[in-house]
Amino acid sequence: MIAKRCQQVQPFYVMDLLAKAKQLQASGRDIIHLEVGEPDFTTPQPIIDAGISALKEGKTHYTAALGLLELRQAVAARYQQTDQLSINAKRVVITPGSSSALHLLMHALVNPGDGVMLTDPGYPCNKHFVTLVGGEVLPINLSAADGFQLNVEQLDEAWKPNAKVLLIASPANPTGTVLSQDRLKQIVLWAKAKSIRLIVDEIYLGLHYDVDAVTALALSDEIIVVNSFSKYFSMTGWRLGWMVVPEGEVEYFDRLAQNLYLCAPTPSQYAALAAFSDDTLAILELRRDTFQRRRDVLLPALKDIGFGVATPPQGAFYIYAESSQFAADSFKWCHALLEQAGVAITPGRDFSSQSAERYVRFAYTTDESRLLEAVDRIHSYQRSR
Repeated sequence: MIAKRCQQVQPFYVMDLLAKAKQLQASGRDIIHLEVGEPDFTTPQPIIDAGISALKEGKTHYTAALGLLELRQAVAARYQQTDQLSINAKRVVITPGSSSALHLLMHALVNPGDGVMLTDPGYPCNKHFVTLVGGEVLPINLSAADGFQLNVEQLDEAWKPNAKVLLIASPANPTGTVLSQDRLKQIVLWAKAKSIRLIVDEIYLGLHYDVDAVTALALSDEIIVVNSFSKYFSMTGWRLGWMVVPEGEVEYFDRLAQNLYLCAPTPSQYAALAAFSDDTLAILELRRDTFQRRRDVLLPALKDIGFGVATPPQGAFYIYAESSQFAADSFKWCHALLEQAGVAITPGRDFSSQSAERYVRFAYTTDESRLLEAVDRIHSYQRSR
């Protein structure tokens, strides 16, 4: 008999859509993929070369559960470089992707019945991480009219006496919202006043446009930050992330890591040592510029054919658009669009429980010509209905 908590975990609907898209592609159809949140760029060559060298040198054994000391030091040095923050490398915990970091955090901070406040819309797996440890999801309903910017009034509305943890993201998936430093500071103060642990998901940090985006660690040593080598560093398949935790709590995460996964992949950790080199960072900044150009091409094109976007996304590589003018149910519409027009986008059902049927998410993770072709296909499909 499957455990009840497992039965409560809903599927990641975009993966079903992706499977259907790949099936159509295998049959000979030309499919434009705008559904999955993964950079289309391959991992930068310096990182690949470092990984190959590690394998050739036999660096395939376990590392410490907290990660390679050299990599933890390199991550700490990155905060000094980008934000002039002196972070003790002991506080850095290397994990098998940021998802494992979130698992560790839920196990460490959430008792059965504790409330975890999560933004809606937001990354769909977070609520399942909470469910699996017996916590209660406390949704914070964000507003398109406010550009999906979280504010203290929304926190007050969502708060319940059992609230113990607040998890937010900046830049955010699916909205691309970047919290301003002033807004983030207000949230930090609110959480401290309520004795709530604040976790900030920063896995898209580095992919921001038209705004300055700095780590929340600049505001408090009590904040826990989660980051990843997947998005900005284009290392999705290497399964590597990190978090920065208060120094006095490191030993607990060490114990949990030892028991849950032992350590992050060793070759990936050695490869990631090259992620912060000047050569790699130069490549990554050019890619960031490319993502911004794609956003600037796709956003007006979507608006021209009738999609509603309250505020231009300032980070990540997504556009969360209102699609109710095209269909009452975006889930059914996305599947029909894939089958009829060969364009794969993600329905809002994955990200929200409020008005999800009115929204879709576009990932601008393909070149500009294909983005414009996708818009043309959508427009032609709508006119033919």
